[in-house]
Amino acid sequence: MDESSLQLVSEIGRHLAHRTRPNKDFLVKSLGKAANALALIKQSPQPRTAKEVQAAKKQEDALKPLANAVVCGGLLQHADKEVRLLVAMCVTDLFRIMAPVPPFEDKHLRDVFKLIISLFEDLADTASPFFSKRVKVLETMAQLKCCVIMLEIDCIDLVLEMFNIFFSVVRDEHLLISAMTSIMINILNESEEAFQQLLEVILQNLIRQNKDAIFTADKLAASVIKACAQEDELNSLVCGFLTTCIHDRDAMGSELKEYYNEIFSKVFQCAPEMLLDVIPSLIKELSADEVDVRIKAVNLVGMLFALQHHVVQKYHELFVEFLKRFSDKSVDVRISALQCAKAFYLANPYDGTESREIMTSVGDRLLDSDDQVRKQAVLVACDIFSSNLKLVSSKLLSQATERLRDIKITVRKSALQKLIKVYRDYCKKCYEGSMTISDHFEEIPCKIMMLCYDKDCKEFRFQNIEFVLANDLFPEDLSVEERTNHWMHMFSLFSFPHEKALDTILTQKRRFQNEMKSYLAMRKKLKEICPEETQKKIEIMFTKIAAFFPDSHKAEECLHKLNQIKDNSVFKLLEKLLEEQAFTTIGQTMKDKHLVMIGDSNPNYEFLRLLFSKCSSNIFSSEHVKCILDYLSNNENGNKDLEDSSANLLLAIVRNFPSMLKGLEKQFQKLLEQKSPVNDKLIEVIAKAGSHMSFNHSDIYPLLKRICLDGTRRQAKFAGSAIAALSFEQSVFRKLYEELVDSLYSKRNVPTILQSLGFIAQYSVSNFETQVEEITSYICQKIIQMEHLDDGHYATSFHDTSQCSESCRLKIYGLKTLVKISLHCEGSHVKHNINGVLDILSRMLRESDNFISIATGSCESDKAHIRLAAAKAILRLARKWDLHITPDIFRFTILIAKDSSFFVRSTFLSKTQKLLKEHKLPIRFACAFALAVTDGTDDLQYQNYKYMREFIKDYSILARRRQTSAVQGVIIDYPAYILVFLIHVLARNNDFPFEVCQDEKPYADLCSPLFFILQALVDISIVEGAQDIVNDAVLHVISIFRAIRKVEDAIDAQITPKLHMLAEIGIFILNEFNHGGISVLQTPGQILLPSSLYRVSLIKNDTSSKCPKSFFDEKFLSRVFHALKESTVPHGYAQKPAKTLPKHGHKGQQDVKKSNVNIYGVLDSASSKPDDLSRREIANAKAVRPNIPSVKRGKCVPSSGSGTVGLHECSMTEKQQKIASKHCEKTIERNMLSSSDSVRFKGSLTESHVPTRKSKRAAACSSENAVTSSKHTVEPSKCRRTKRKDTCGSKKQEILEDVSNKNRFSLHEPDEYSSLGSIKTTVTRRVAANKGTPLNKENTNVNERGKCIETSASEVVNTNACAVRRTRRKV
Repeated sequence: MDESSLQLVSEIGRHLAHRTRPNKDFLVKSLGKAANALALIKQSPQPRTAKEVQAAKKQEDALKPLANAVVCGGLLQHADKEVRLLVAMCVTDLFRIMAPVPPFEDKHLRDVFKLIISLFEDLADTASPFFSKRVKVLETMAQLKCCVIMLEIDCIDLVLEMFNIFFSVVRDEHLLISAMTSIMINILNESEEAFQQLLEVILQNLIRQNKDAIFTADKLAASVIKACAQEDELNSLVCGFLTTCIHDRDAMGSELKEYYNEIFSKVFQCAPEMLLDVIPSLIKELSADEVDVRIKAVNLVGMLFALQHHVVQKYHELFVEFLKRFSDKSVDVRISALQCAKAFYLANPYDGTESREIMTSVGDRLLDSDDQVRKQAVLVACDIFSSNLKLVSSKLLSQATERLRDIKITVRKSALQKLIKVYRDYCKKCYEGSMTISDHFEEIPCKIMMLCYDKDCKEFRFQNIEFVLANDLFPEDLSVEERTNHWMHMFSLFSFPHEKALDTILTQKRRFQNEMKSYLAMRKKLKEICPEETQKKIEIMFTKIAAFFPDSHKAEECLHKLNQIKDNSVFKLLEKLLEEQAFTTIGQTMKDKHLVMIGDSNPNYEFLRLLFSKCSSNIFSSEHVKCILDYLSNNENGNKDLEDSSANLLLAIVRNFPSMLKGLEKQFQKLLEQKSPVNDKLIEVIAKAGSHMSFNHSDIYPLLKRICLDGTRRQAKFAGSAIAALSFEQSVFRKLYEELVDSLYSKRNVPTILQSLGFIAQYSVSNFETQVEEITSYICQKIIQMEHLDDGHYATSFHDTSQCSESCRLKIYGLKTLVKISLHCEGSHVKHNINGVLDILSRMLRESDNFISIATGSCESDKAHIRLAAAKAILRLARKWDLHITPDIFRFTILIAKDSSFFVRSTFLSKTQKLLKEHKLPIRFACAFALAVTDGTDDLQYQNYKYMREFIKDYSILARRRQTSAVQGVIIDYPAYILVFLIHVLARNNDFPFEVCQDEKPYADLCSPLFFILQALVDISIVEGAQDIVNDAVLHVISIFRAIRKVEDAIDAQITPKLHMLAEIGIFILNEFNHGGISVLQTPGQILLPSSLYRVSLIKNDTSSKCPKSFFDEKFLSRVFHALKESTVPHGYAQKPAKTLPKHGHKGQQDVKKSNVNIYGVLDSASSKPDDLSRREIANAKAVRPNIPSVKRGKCVPSSGSGTVGLHECSMTEKQQKIASKHCEKTIERNMLSSSDSVRFKGSLTESHVPTRKSKRAAACSSENAVTSSKHTVEPSKCRRTKRKDTCGSKKQEILEDVSNKNRFSLHEPDEYSSLGSIKTTVTRRVAANKGTPLNKENTNVNERGKCIETSASEVVNTNACAVRRTRRKV
C-alpha cells in the first residue's frame, strides 16, 4: 500500500508543480487524494541498514515533489479555507512521515507554521464540516512535538500567537485541552528566553473571568499549570516568577504584578504543591501597607492552611502573622481572616494549639467594634460548632450566644438563625445518646427568650418568639419527653426576666385561644342573634385576635376572609386544636393534612399555618405536664436544682393553662403526699389550677389547713389561695377563721396567722366582717403600736439596709394584714376604722422612732423599714380610700422619695411606678418621681427618669383616648395635672425664701422637681414624636399655672404667695421650653383644682384676681432658668450609668466609650442632702400641726372682670362606693376633705383663657356635684347633657369619676362597686337633702343610663359675655 500511495503522492506533486494557475476544484481534488494517500503511509523507522537507507531515500524522493509544490506553488498562502485545510493536512502528514527530519527547508518553515496556526483559529467553529479534520491536524502536531521547531527558527511571535489562539478557541465541550496542553508544555520545556512571556500568557488566562460560559481558557491554563507542576524544571521556573512578584514586584515590567494574589489563588487550586516553596514570602504580604494586598494575602494563606500538608506546623511564623490579621485595623481584612478560620478549623479540628488559637481569635472578633465583623464571627463560630458539637469551646459558645443581645439588629438576626440550627443539632445528638444535656447549649434558648425585650425589631416581638419556641427550637421529630428534659434544664438557668418573657408568651397564647373560642362560639349562634350586632362583636374580636400576630393588619384582613368561608372543615379543625391539650393528637395530623390540601401557593397559606400553630398546644401540653410529674415523682436522689426548676416550670405552665392538669390529680396528690422539697410549689400549683382539678376535699384540706396554721408565710399564702381555688364551703372558711383568731390571740406563729387572716379577708369577707373591728384593734394595739415584741430577738446589721429586726418585721406583717382587711372588707366598721389606720400610718411616716424597739440594736434600719411599709400601705389603700387621704398624709407619703435610706427611696419609687403602670394608683402620686430628681445616685436617677417617661407616655395616650367620651376641657386625666399637687407640696418646703430675694440659687434648688416635670412634658421623644400630645401638655400646664395664680391655699393662707411664685416661675420655664410655639389663646376653658388644697380668694373684689401679682422680673426668672438648665442634663441625653448599662452588644467593644453621666444634673444643695426636705418638714409637722379648715362645697366668689372661680368636690373611686352605700355616714360626707375636692377655674380673656362653646358644660363628677350650697347660690345657667361612653365596660364607674386623678383603676374585685340602681336613684337626692338645695333640671341631669351630669348652676358665674368658639382637636 505504501508503494502505491507514494507513487500517487509523487504524481500529484508533479501535476501541481506543472500547473501554474490551478483552479479550486483541481486543487481540492488533487490535495484530497494526496491527503488520503499520505494518511496510509506509515512513519518510517530510523534506517539502520543500507536497504533501509535506500528505502528512506526512495520515500523522500517520492514525497519531495508534493513538498515542493506546497511551498513553491503558493498553496501556503491560498485564500480558500478548504484548500488551506487540505494543504495543512498534507503538511502534518509530511512532518509525521519524515520525522525527525523536517520535510521543508528552514526558509519555508515559518510559512508552514503560519498556515497551521491559522488553521487553529477555525477550531472555534464546532459546527463546521471541517472541524474533525482540523482536530486531526491539532492532534498530529501534538504527537509530533514539531511545534518546538518554531523556537529553533526564532519564531517566538508565532508561538505566542498560537498560545493566544488556543486560549481563545478552546471550548468546554472540546476534547482538545489535552492536545493543546501537550503542545504548550513541549514548547515551555524547550523555551528559555521566551519562558516568561509564554508563562504570562498562561497566567493571564488563568485569572481571566470569562462571562461566556462556553469559554474555558482558565481550565486550559490550569491544565498547563498542573502539567508544569509535574516537571521539576518548569515547577522551579513558575515558583521563581511568583517569588519575584512578591519581593520585587515594582521592578517587574509585567502587568501581572498587580494580580499576583489571584495567580497564587488559582495556582493553589490547580497545583497547591507548587506553592510550598513560596510560602515564606507571604509573610511580607500579610503585613503590607495596602489593605487589598493584605486581604489577598490572608485569603491565600487561609487556603494554604486548609491543605493537608501540615503548612501550619512547617511555617509557624506565617501562622503567627496570620493570627495578627484577626485584629487588623481594616474591617475587610478581619472579615477575610474570619472566613479563613472556618476552613482552617474544618480541615484541622484536632491540631491542638493552633486550633485553640484560631478559636480564641474568633472569640475576640465576637466583641469587635464593627457589626459586620461581629456578624461574620457569629456565622463562623456557629459553623464550627455544627461541625463537631463535642469539641465546642464553652467559652466561645457563650460569647456567640451573647451576640443575641448585640446592639445591631442584623447581628442579632444572624445570631438567632445560626444558633437555632446549632441547638437543633445539639438536641439530635442528645436524643441519639452521643451527647448529654449541657448547660452551655441550654443557654441558647435562654438568650433567645431575652430577645422579647428588644423593642427595635418587629421580628423579636413576643408573637414571633412564640413561633420560634413552638416550631423552630426543637427538631420536628423530637419526642415530648426529650423536649421536656431540655425545658427543665433550661428553666434551671432562667432568671426573672426569662421567666417573665416566657410567661408573657404563654399569657398571650392563652388570651388568643380564649378569643378564638369566643369567636367560634359566636359564629355558631349567628342565626340566633341579630346579624348586625353579631358582626360588630366579631369585628371587635378580630381586632383583638389580630394583635397576637406579627402583622396585625394583614391578620385582620385574613380573619375577615376566613369568616366568609362556608366550608366548616376549617372551623371544626380549629375547635379540635383548641380543645386538645396533648402534643401529638389527631388534630395535629388533621392540621398537616389540611395545610397540604390548601397548598403553599395559596395566598392565605401562611396565615392559616400561623393560625393553626397558635391554636395548638405546641409549646407545652398535658404530656409535658405528665413528664414533669413523672420526673418529680421518681427523682428521689436527683438534682435538687433541677427539681426546683421542674416545679417552677410546672407552675409556669399551669398558671396559664390550668386545664393541662386535668386527669393528673391522682398522680399530683401522690406526689404531694411524699413531702417533697418542692411541696411549696405544688401548693402554689393548686392555687393556680385548683378550679380545674377534681380533688377529694377531705383528702387535701387537712394539709392545707395545717399549712395555714403552722407553715411559713409564703406557704400560707398559697395554701389559702388553694383553699379558695378548690371552692370549699363557707363553713370551712368559718371554722378555719375561728382557729386563726384563736392562734392570733394565743400568739402562736403570728406571722403566718396574719398572712392567713389576710387571705380570709380576701376570699371570705362574710366570715370576717363580724369581727373586723376587733381584729383591727388587736393588730393595731398589740402588734403595730407595741414598742417591744416578744419575738424581737433577732436583729440584723444596720449596714444591711434590706433587712430589719423580727419585731419590726412583725409590725410590717400586721400592717399588711390591715391593708388587706381595709381593701377587701365592706361595711361601716371598715369605713370607721380606715381613719384610724391612716392616722397610724401618718404617725409611722412622721414618728417612726415610736414604732421600734431600741433593744433590737438596728433602730435606723427598723425606722427606715417602718417608713417604707407605711408609705407602701398608703399607696395600696389609695386605690380604694383615696378620699380619706388628707393633704398632709399625701405629702408625707411622697416625700419618702427623698428619704435618707437609698433602699427606702428606690423601693418606694419602684412600688409607685408598678401601681401607676397597673392603673391602681391615683396619678397625683407620680409627684414622687419629680421629688426624687435630686437623688445623688446615678442608678436611681436613671430609673426615676425611666419611670417618669413611662408615666407620661402611657397616661398621655390613655387620657387622649378618654377625652372623646369625657367632658371637653377637663384635664384631670392628663399627666400635667400632677403639677397641681406638686406645687402645693413644694410651697411647704422649709427652704422656701420667706421673702422675695434676688439670689436665684434657692429658687433653682427649690424648683428642680418642677423643672424636671416640665422638661419631661415637652419632650417629644417620650411620646414617640406625637407633637399634638406635647402641644396639649403645654396648654394644660399654662392653664394650671394661671388657675393657681387666681386661688389661694386652702389650708394656710400664708402659703398663697409661695404658690403664686411657683406658678410664675413655672410659666416662665414653660415659655422658655416652648419658645412661643403654641398660642395661649388655645388654652382650655376650665380647670378643676382640688378644694382640699386650693380655694377661691375669700376677699371680694380683689383686684389681684383681675391681674395676678408678679413677684419677679424677667431678668431674675431668666437667671433662675439658666441655673436650672446648667445643673440639669436634658432628658434626651440621659443615659444609664456605665456600670449598669444593659449588656446589649456593648460588652467588650473597646471602641465604644462609656461615660458616667449625671442624668439630671444634680443640684448642689439638694443632692448633697436628698432627705432634707422630707425630714425637716416632718419634724416641723411634729411641732406644729395646722388645722385644716373645712371648705364647704359650692362656695363661690362673686364675679369679677377676670373670670370666675368656683369650688367643686369631685370624688374618687372609693367615694363612689361611699355615696352609693346605704351605710354612708353623713359626717364623713360633710367634713372629709381630700385631694378629690376640686376648684373649678374658667379662664378669662384678660388672661388669654378663651372659653369654648362647651365651656358651660360641667365636668362629669360625683353625684355630690349635682347640688350646691344654698347659701352661695348665684343665678344658674343651664347646661346641656353630655353623653359619655363606657370605656371600661362598667356603667358604675362612669357615673362617679375621680376628678383629682381621673384614671380608671384596675380593680379586680367586682363587689367593690355598688349597684347602678342605688347610685341612680338615691345619691343626688341624699346630697341635695343634706345641702338644702332643690333638685331640679338646672342643678342635675340624670340621663337614662344613670349618668349624673352636673351643671354649673350655682357653682360657676360666667362673666365672659363674648365667648370665643374653639374647635378641639379630636384624638
